[in-house]
Amino acid sequence: MPKASRAAAAWRTYRDVSEPGSPGLMKRVRAIPRMIGAVTRGRYPGMGKSKLALMGLGVVYLISPIDVIPDFLLLVGVADDFGVFLWLMSSLIGESGRYIGWEHKVIQGAAVPPNLPPTAPRA
Repeated sequence: MPKASRAAAAWRTYRDVSEPGSPGLMKRVRAIPRMIGAVTRGRYPGMGKSKLALMGLGVVYLISPIDVIPDFLLLVGVADDFGVFLWLMSSLIGESGRYIGWEHKVIQGAAVPPNLPPTAPRA
């Protein structure tokens, strides 16, 4: 992803988080573990396991001592790590906001989550 589009994605995420009525940053951060669990169990249709795996590779890249561009090349080596960090955070925060919206629909009964049978009517 080019630098300009990473910066634009980060800006869109900031704008989404600061928009009135949308879930705040901490609510989105707290929803990330629930979202990961729902994706791995196949209950959240908004995100595929492949995207989750790609995000996992981003985390591994950030904590790994092996880099594509070594960090001793000061400006360029740190910039690639920062770009991956920006992409990862904007993807996680943005997707967790969509997950919270989906979760609210499911809780309110507007939708039945996939892989769960609808409840039988009570007598």
